[in-house]
Amino acid sequence: MDASRYAHVKLLAADFLSLAVSSSAPPTISRRGRPIYRAEFVGVVVSRDRRPKLLRFLIDDGSGCVPCVLWLNHDLLSKSSVFASGDDLAASAARDHAGKVNLGVLVRVRGRVTVFRGELQITVKDVLVERDPNAEILHWLQCIKLARDCYDLPLAAVTKV
Repeated sequence: MDASRYAHVKLLAADFLSLAVSSSAPPTISRRGRPIYRAEFVGVVVSRDRRPKLLRFLIDDGSGCVPCVLWLNHDLLSKSSVFASGDDLAASAARDHAGKVNLGVLVRVRGRVTVFRGELQITVKDVLVERDPNAEILHWLQCIKLARDCYDLPLAAVTKV
């Protein structure tokens, strides 16, 4: 099994928006033939749309905007679920994360790469407000280094390491 399935790949918005999406069901999202399941971004919140079941927002890292969705309907599921305590924790975490997403705030977002109506988006797992203004620049440098040393290598070269 591919270990990258469980790792959050650090990407820039421009790299994210250029990912290839297969037409299979379910769709496979890949970068240079390597499947991408989870991703991490750092950027400024430039758009926010809260609805009863979800929070949609865009984060801008200077190279583009990443559409993100944070599901807030965990509390609706917990009322009818056998695993209510776990769903209560998920609902509480989702509400906490939603409270951190405000316009103009620098955030680190991690989540699953998904496709909705043919468009790529991040289904958010967690949100962290970055207090250090250099976090965005550091993320850029890490993305460039990881792309050069890991993500853009041929699959055969990585499996031999």
